[in-house]
Amino acid sequence: MTHLYLNQTFQTLLKTNVNLLVRRGKGILAADENPSSIIKRFQSIDVENTAEQRRIYRQLLFTTPDIQQYISGILMHEETFNQSTDSSISFPTILIQNGILPGIKLDRGLESLTINTNETTTLGFDDLEKRCEDFFTRGARFAKWRCVLRINKTQNQPTEIAIENNARILARYASICQTKGLVPLIQSEVISDGDHDIYTCQYVTEKVLAAIFKALSDYDVYLEGCLLKTNMITSGRDARKKAKASDIALATITTLRRTCTSALGGIVFLSGGQSEEDATINLNEIHKSFCQQKCPWALTFSYGRALQASALKAWGGKRENEFNAQENFLKRAQVNVLACKGEYEQ
Repeated sequence: MTHLYLNQTFQTLLKTNVNLLVRRGKGILAADENPSSIIKRFQSIDVENTAEQRRIYRQLLFTTPDIQQYISGILMHEETFNQSTDSSISFPTILIQNGILPGIKLDRGLESLTINTNETTTLGFDDLEKRCEDFFTRGARFAKWRCVLRINKTQNQPTEIAIENNARILARYASICQTKGLVPLIQSEVISDGDHDIYTCQYVTEKVLAAIFKALSDYDVYLEGCLLKTNMITSGRDARKKAKASDIALATITTLRRTCTSALGGIVFLSGGQSEEDATINLNEIHKSFCQQKCPWALTFSYGRALQASALKAWGGKRENEFNAQENFLKRAQVNVLACKGEYEQ
């Protein structure tokens, strides 16, 4: 079916890259931490947070032998996108040579939405069209924009204002990306901070996703040419009772079925502060439930810490540890691919 505002060439390009990103047996590595947010991870292994150390660390991930068998795309921060290997090959080029699609984080962080709450909106529209054109020319084929919503029952958060504002921001960014040839990776994240139960998370996430799909329609976004990156439905990090993996899977699939149109190109999950093992177990349970319910979209992972934590620890900032770190990274990619088939066993 022809899209009203995108020509057939762009529709084909976007849909082709969507299919490459969510093809069965592969997932996306989120390596798009900005220099200030990665500092805690480097501090945990007593490594100085410098541009060179960040380059070395990303290089060992991107050049892991056989990683292209399990990773379809890699999201990068602008700093990383502009860096190169020891052999002076740009990171986007090395990924393309290995059959991995380069992605770029386009948002420029969060700021307060109102002066009297901790709710946020996302920055980055000032020169977005120009940046989309530039990154596409240099090899990027998909782009992420992150919006964050928090659950606070005592303050009735997220508020309708926050939900509506962030939904429209995501739709506007997605529309701009598509006109420049980039697949929008729409990251709507209901973060796990708090003591709420799984039912509250499900209720809020359903409201958030419903608003997003309404906004995507209002902005004439080509749904077959975009991806949703969303949280699993879990209890809050400080909840007294932690939800079981089977309950997480059922609540997550139910939420997606209630809110996401079947035309959507695919859905990828963020790990959202889960441990490596929990993120894999829950992904596995979701795919078991997913297969049973015959849902219409491709589902996979777009993990950051849940793919990198073991590798980061094994590396420890030492070049002589890079092979061991790569083995750890490869193992996490392999087990999450198994989980995407419902075949992971502890």
